[in-house]
Amino acid sequence: MLKHLSISLTALGLAAGAVPAQADFGAATEKNLLQLSIFRHGVSNDIGASATAPEGFIRDRSRSAADLIKLSDNLNAEFLTRDAGNWTDMMVLFPAQNPSHIITCVEERNPDLPGGRKAPSVQTIDLATGQVNTVLRGMIACDGIRVTAWGTILATEETDDGGAYEIIDPLNTFENTVVDRATGQITGATAGNIAKRSALPTMAWEGLTVLFTGVVIAGDELRPGTNGDDTDGGAIFKFVPENPNTLQSITDLSQSPLVAGTVHALRVSCRDNSPQFGQGCEVGKADWVAVNAATARTDANINGATGYYRPEDLHRDPAFLSAGVRFCWANTGLAAGENYGEVMCAVDEAPASATEGQMTVTVNRFIEGTPDMNQPDSLACRPGTGILYVIEDNPNGDIWACLPDGDDRDIKSDGCIKMLSVVDPSAEPTGFFFSRDGKTAYLSIQHSDDAEGTQVDGFDTDDVLKITGFATPIDSSTLDGFLNLSAGSITPQADNILQMQGIRFNGVPLDANIKINMDGTWELR
Repeated sequence: MLKHLSISLTALGLAAGAVPAQADFGAATEKNLLQLSIFRHGVSNDIGASATAPEGFIRDRSRSAADLIKLSDNLNAEFLTRDAGNWTDMMVLFPAQNPSHIITCVEERNPDLPGGRKAPSVQTIDLATGQVNTVLRGMIACDGIRVTAWGTILATEETDDGGAYEIIDPLNTFENTVVDRATGQITGATAGNIAKRSALPTMAWEGLTVLFTGVVIAGDELRPGTNGDDTDGGAIFKFVPENPNTLQSITDLSQSPLVAGTVHALRVSCRDNSPQFGQGCEVGKADWVAVNAATARTDANINGATGYYRPEDLHRDPAFLSAGVRFCWANTGLAAGENYGEVMCAVDEAPASATEGQMTVTVNRFIEGTPDMNQPDSLACRPGTGILYVIEDNPNGDIWACLPDGDDRDIKSDGCIKMLSVVDPSAEPTGFFFSRDGKTAYLSIQHSDDAEGTQVDGFDTDDVLKITGFATPIDSSTLDGFLNLSAGSITPQADNILQMQGIRFNGVPLDANIKINMDGTWELR
C-alpha cells in the first residue's frame, strides 16, 4: 500500500508531557527539527560537527569523492571531473533546456601563466564525460555566471573594477583571451562570440539574477569602510535595458538587451512611503536611485544607496508566485568579529522599472548567521521545494539546507540543517547548484593545496562533484488527520523507517513501521 505522507512534530512523540517542563525549549525544538530532516529537508540527517582533515591530508589523484566531504547519510558523491581549473567558482547548466554541459567561472586573480598565456576564466564541463574545455582566458576573478533567457552566458568579475562579458554559442567558443580588460578587447578564433557589457555596473560582481526582459539585479562584494571610514559596504544594483528582451534566443550579440540601459542602486528607507535613508535603514521599503555604470560604486555611496557587508551570491526565488520578483542574497560578515553574516530577501513589485521615490521594493532578513552557521557565501534554490541552500566561505566550509518560511508568525526560514562539510581545510565549497528536477547537485571543491601531478595544461585543478540521493520533502498538512495521533509516538529509525507505537490508524489502535521512499511515498511494514 503506497500513500503520500506528511508528518508533524506530534508524530515524533511531542504530545503533552513528552518534553519535560524544565527542558530548554529552543534546544528541544532544534532537536525535533533535526529528527524531521528527511521529511522536511530531503536529507536523512544533520551531520553534526564540521569535517576535519586527517593528519597530512592533501588532494591527490588517489582520493575518492567521499574522501573530500562529510555528507548526510542518504547522499552519495562522485567526481564529475578532477580537471576543472583551479578556483572554479559559480557554475550553471547549459543549455537551459536539456543541458549537456556545465559552464563555470574560474576565480583566478593572477591571470598570467608562463609563456605569455593567460589563466582560464570560463570553462565548459561535459556532463557525460567530464571533459573540460576553456572558452575564455584573461578575466580577473571570474565569479558570478548565469544563463540568460535568450540563450547566452553572462560571466562577471569579482574585483573592484570588475566587468561583465556576454558569450553567445559557448559550446562552440574555444580558447579566446581578454587582452585589454578596460576596453574589452578579446582575441581568438571565436572572439566574435564574446562582448564586454560596459552598460552594466563596474563593481566586484558575484551574485546576480537575469530576468527574461534583460533586467539584471546584482550585488557589489564590498566590506563597509574599505574605501575609508564611514564609507558604505556593497550596494545592490539594478540594470534596466533600453530595449527589453522579447526573444527566446538570439543569433547575434547585437540583439542582446544588455547592450544599453540604465543602472540604479537600492536605497532602503526608514519611512513607509518616502525616502529617508541613512545608517540603520537596512530593511523595509526601498526605491532605486540612479547611478552611472562606470562609477556605480562611488555614485551609490554619494547618492544614499544602502550598503551591506560584502553582498555575495544572489538568486531569484523560483518558488515566489506573487506579483513581482523575490530575490535573496548573502551578506558574508566576519565570524572572527562575531558578525556571523545573514541572508537577505527582497520583493520588487515593479521589476521592469526603477524610479527614484517609488517605494516598490521591500527588504527583510531571512536567515541570521550563528557561531556554527556563519559567513554565508553562495546560495542555491532546490527546484520544487522552496528550500534554500546556504554555502559558507570558510575552511572546512559547511553547506546548510534551510526551509522556507511557513505559516508561523515570523518571516524567517523555519530552520536549517547542516548536510555537507568539506574535509580539506585549504579548500572551500562553492558553485553548489541543483539540476532542474532537484534530484542532483553539483559542487566545486575550490583551491585545494594539491600534490604533484594534478595540473592540467600547466594550471592547477579543482574537483567538481556530483551529489545524488536527495529525497522529496513531504508536505506537512495531512498526516495528523489521517493517523489521528491523539496518543502514542513515532520514532525515526535507520533507513528512513518510522517506528509507530500506540497510535490510532483511522481510529484503530496500531503498532507498525512506516518505510519512507525517496519519492515522498510511504508503505506500512
